[in-house]
Amino acid sequence: MQRRRRVGPRAVYRSGARERARSQTPFPRAEGFIPGARKDGQTVRPDWVPVRRTIDGVQVSEVRHVPKERGRLTEVFRADWKLDDGVVEQVFQVLLGPGEVSAWHTHQYTRDRLFVSMGTVRIVLYDARAASPTRGQVDEFRFGEHRPALLVVPPGIWHGVENLGSGPSIVLNVVDRAYSYTDPDHWRLPSDSPRIPFSFGPPSRSGG
Repeated sequence: MQRRRRVGPRAVYRSGARERARSQTPFPRAEGFIPGARKDGQTVRPDWVPVRRTIDGVQVSEVRHVPKERGRLTEVFRADWKLDDGVVEQVFQVLLGPGEVSAWHTHQYTRDRLFVSMGTVRIVLYDARAASPTRGQVDEFRFGEHRPALLVVPPGIWHGVENLGSGPSIVLNVVDRAYSYTDPDHWRLPSDSPRIPFSFGPPSRSGG
């Protein structure tokens, strides 16, 4: 992934001001406007961090690849990132084939920390918590080997993952509670559940 250039306080983005001014000018039919068309609003900042507030309690830490003499190094998790309390009891990985979907899942007590180490994956979150200020919100992320990031998913958030690539993808999960074989803290809904306002596509693509 290319190193992002930090934008200084001096308005390298003066052109952005002109763009904003220009966007306030009506788009006449003579210049190509078609009635019913809608103009895009801002979705990301200049550093490509989403503008929209994420679901309450969800944390994202984008990381950078470090080129080495042989290959590269990528950090997956550090307690001093202070995204949460830093407790780690188990790390496991899930491999998805091209187009495969694994949804929907949630936990009553366990915090997931998801990291895509191979391929490109869409991760979708849904907040069904009755007392949450973001109840009903759906967040969608696309992360992978070209844009690595750690996504922290608190308990009670439904989540699903989809491999968007033509090859296999791998999702690491760094959880704060180890999986209990005798009493799993794991709740499921089918990927096409009408109770979650998001569609991954045909049910035949769904996985466990």
